[in-house]
Amino acid sequence: MYQNELNALKKANRFRERKMFDEALIDFASNDYLGLAQDKKQFKKAVKLITQYATHAPKASMLVNGYHEIHQGFEKMLAYLNGFEEGLVVGSGFLANMALIEALVRKKDCLFIDEEYHASGMMATGLLGDRVVTFRHNDPNDLEEKLSAFERGRKIIAIEGVYSMGGDIAPKAIFELANQHQALLIVDEAHSSGVIGESLLGIFEYYGITPQRNHIKMGTLGKAYGSYGAYILASHEIISFLENRGKPIIYSTAPSIFDTALALVNIEEVANNSQKYQKKIQKRQSIVKAITGVELRSLILPIPVPDNAMTQRLRDALIVKGYMVGAIRQPTVTKPILRVIPRLGSSTKALKSLLNHF
Repeated sequence: MYQNELNALKKANRFRERKMFDEALIDFASNDYLGLAQDKKQFKKAVKLITQYATHAPKASMLVNGYHEIHQGFEKMLAYLNGFEEGLVVGSGFLANMALIEALVRKKDCLFIDEEYHASGMMATGLLGDRVVTFRHNDPNDLEEKLSAFERGRKIIAIEGVYSMGGDIAPKAIFELANQHQALLIVDEAHSSGVIGESLLGIFEYYGITPQRNHIKMGTLGKAYGSYGAYILASHEIISFLENRGKPIIYSTAPSIFDTALALVNIEEVANNSQKYQKKIQKRQSIVKAITGVELRSLILPIPVPDNAMTQRLRDALIVKGYMVGAIRQPTVTKPILRVIPRLGSSTKALKSLLNHF
């Protein structure tokens, strides 16, 4: 039924499939930036926490009776750490972006979204019709021109803190534009929380910006925080609106209690030892600069490759050498790259060896 389409993907070297990779491979592919996904001590802390409660599974949506004390404790702790009024735990980053964009952009409003925003946000824009304006990647001038031309309802801007494929950081000027135009600003911090900022809290801390009522921060738990799920941080008004209008929140079973517990203990670990993790991040960034000349501001190193076939060949050749990196092709990126993550869970010695292969 779909074989012709599958054959076309294979011909273009864009065919994908799930694979079980050897766990002995040195991991420079995953988004487990701080190495917490393999920390057994933290895992045991989460198990100990969850066994204190009679219920270990959510059972229902959060608006029925799936909302758990661990969910609430996680939300309060994360909101406090980041300086937001309130938090909301969500099943995944994909669901968080779908909920925010579909719910917040009402009939007379307009969403201004960076052209390289995550696929989940771009998919949500398909529900909005003509209420969407795309602006050039990380271009405040293009954004300002388009904001100035809109005069009807609310203005909502959507950016990422650190962009997942390029590793580049959103400019501070976009935050300033949001204030000037009294626009809501959605910041997807999936790849910046736990990686940048003095205490690794993300882009707001990185720029020294105190969260305001027009700021919304969302992020995932399956990257630096070594678990699964997502969160939204905002004013009480925004969180209440999402509880009433955010379909992925209303109609989904509440997030996994264990995964939330694991994220809770991991975030506490990062908050209590942020300087230790910061030094390890800086060490890996300095290694990348010394060997490749590239100055990383995050923990994402994209290496351009001429074509899709070569991307896969290089990835497979590195697997033979014992390393795992990401072979990223369209439609995730416009041009293929090898995506290298100098994560803390793999040694600096292994990182030097990998980079010297390039």
